[in-house]
Amino acid sequence: MFSSELTPKAEQTRARIRDAAMRSFMQRGYADTTIREIAAQAGVSVGNAYYYFPSKTHLVQELYQQVQRDHARAAVPKLAEGTGLIDRLRIVFETGLDTLEPYRRVAPGFLAAMIAPDSPINPLARESTAAREQTRSLFQRAVAGAEHRLPEDIAERLPDALFVAFLALVMRWTYDADDQERTRRLLSTALRLLATALPFVRLPGVRNVTRDLLEQIGEVRA
Repeated sequence: MFSSELTPKAEQTRARIRDAAMRSFMQRGYADTTIREIAAQAGVSVGNAYYYFPSKTHLVQELYQQVQRDHARAAVPKLAEGTGLIDRLRIVFETGLDTLEPYRRVAPGFLAAMIAPDSPINPLARESTAAREQTRSLFQRAVAGAEHRLPEDIAERLPDALFVAFLALVMRWTYDADDQERTRRLLSTALRLLATALPFVRLPGVRNVTRDLLEQIGEVRA
């Protein structure tokens, strides 16, 4: 059921259930959060909770989209301040990690549940399309608004590959130490390598290989 189809009272009920789920995910993690517990916190029956959210997967997707909306709110104003491609990509990566910080304690549990290729909460799964597109659009915005001399076919394919790279970085972040030093260092090194390599993609042979590589990375789906 889409929110636009709900009455104001029903939308309030749905919001209570969603908010209770978000709190439970942050406090208990994915595995220990149940629809029964969410319903109790929201003050509704279990049947009512299932009416609005047929499974825990649907609530996880709500969480994904909320995180991506928070990511966009943090990244977009900063993107307006810089024009360099590497600087703009750094903004998207770093604000993405910052947005995930409140979920750090429960992140390993989510990762364990989402890592299976057939998991409906895998970020590459069909069920995660809406949240995935929000993140991809941030990378697309970073590339489109940057001053660079990338060939058009490379620039078009870059955001999809950057999204996959962001997922890899999040996996590293999940098991990093509290200060995230190694994750930040990995990001900095990768961006320096990208800055060094990108000018060479204008060479015909390198351009063709790069285009094929970006296409293959971007085609990754669970």
